[in-house]
Amino acid sequence: MDLSKLTISKARKALDAKEYSALELTNAYLTAIAEKNPEIHAYLEVWEDSAREEAKVADAMIARGESQPLTGIPIAVKDNILIEGRTASAGSKILENYKATYDATVVTKLKNQGAVFLGRTNMDEFAMGGSTENSAFGPTRNPHDTSRVPGGSSGGSVAAVAANLALAALGSDTGGSIRQPAGFCGVVGFKPTYGKVSRFGLMAMGSSLDQIGPVTKTVEDARIMLEAIAGYDAKDSTSLADSATRSGTSLEKVIGVPREYLREGIDADVLQSFEATLARLRAQGYEIRDIKLPSLTYSLAVYYIIMPAESSTNLARFDGVRYGLSVPAATIQEVYTKTRGEGFGPEVRRRILVGTFVLSSGYVDAYYRKARAVREIIRADFARAFSAGGGSSLGGESVDAIALPTSPVPPWKFAEKAVPLAMYAADIFTVPVNLAGVPAISVPSGAVVREGKDLPVGFQIIGAHGNEETLFTIGKDVERGF
Repeated sequence: MDLSKLTISKARKALDAKEYSALELTNAYLTAIAEKNPEIHAYLEVWEDSAREEAKVADAMIARGESQPLTGIPIAVKDNILIEGRTASAGSKILENYKATYDATVVTKLKNQGAVFLGRTNMDEFAMGGSTENSAFGPTRNPHDTSRVPGGSSGGSVAAVAANLALAALGSDTGGSIRQPAGFCGVVGFKPTYGKVSRFGLMAMGSSLDQIGPVTKTVEDARIMLEAIAGYDAKDSTSLADSATRSGTSLEKVIGVPREYLREGIDADVLQSFEATLARLRAQGYEIRDIKLPSLTYSLAVYYIIMPAESSTNLARFDGVRYGLSVPAATIQEVYTKTRGEGFGPEVRRRILVGTFVLSSGYVDAYYRKARAVREIIRADFARAFSAGGGSSLGGESVDAIALPTSPVPPWKFAEKAVPLAMYAADIFTVPVNLAGVPAISVPSGAVVREGKDLPVGFQIIGAHGNEETLFTIGKDVERGF
């Protein structure tokens, strides 16, 4: 079997037709992991024995005629999603030896379908970063050019799919952590509407921003994965009722482009690739309409206030007392200090400090509460663009989706963006989506050349709240253009 051409839908047909077994498919991926992972470092841990046992169970399900969409499909899981009995370190030394005591809801759903879990993937520590350079266990490399980053924080999950070391993977997206690496590695990354997929069992970073989503090779595979993991969950207080999802797709075929947001900070060839993809969609009958989203210019500043604030609160639980690393000391204060000093990496400490500052007395009004107020303006701008007679669109008409590049730049070389602000700026096109809580997908849309190598470029499509279906429709049309 050719893993480079295999998709979930193709594997499903082959498995059900008995062309090969789930065990044979799993063994093929385990062999590929053994060959390539030492260089790519997509996986922190590979579960060979249990994966083979799960594959045998899947084969039995298929033999009984109980096959489901993901039965026997080999999947990778990001290191911040809990699987009972498995280490879940979130890429951090402070949780290096922590074993999960229960399954995340998404894991339970995949287990119920008979999916095969290949292992846990590398990530930026506690999902803080855009390059997977911040992992305490070493960086992951981009399969297209191993001298460059795969993006982050879900770089391990994305690299596993891009390097044919998994048929699909789960990641988490707080400010673009699925979409940006998907763009960098030439695969599909999907960030669902906030609340559509349960966060129960996901280690929290920014609780109002985090969302689990799929990484796949095709848009159709992303749909299959999303349908498997989505749904209301009483264990998650932010979970949306199933009725919140819109059904059907718009027939208008109108895509809005906030061109004022594309004037600065984007590489010329990345912008050229974006425009070329828009032209292909126009040739397929889409109307490309310039729109105004005036608040988008504040998104990066708002995100890097709200996200550190929520992160500093969530990471307060890692104190050396309850679980994880604990460094002995004479006083409880010294235990806290030494444990967090040794357990947390530089980027995590940086964001905790920023978050604590913006929440501190005397500054909470000037920074955090003001950022929350601007966030509501950003959310309202998106809502108006998608609503009939929306005031944000030129001409007063609504759009079906909004298009932006996934990233303003292609994947950079390791240590090239050592200055934190330089890396933060690369999130400019992805963070507004998380602030607004709307769904978005990154679809491969060609490549740009750097030092003689073709580097993938992602095309990002943003939809209205609960309207994932439109993104799948447009995403497939983008795929047809290549």
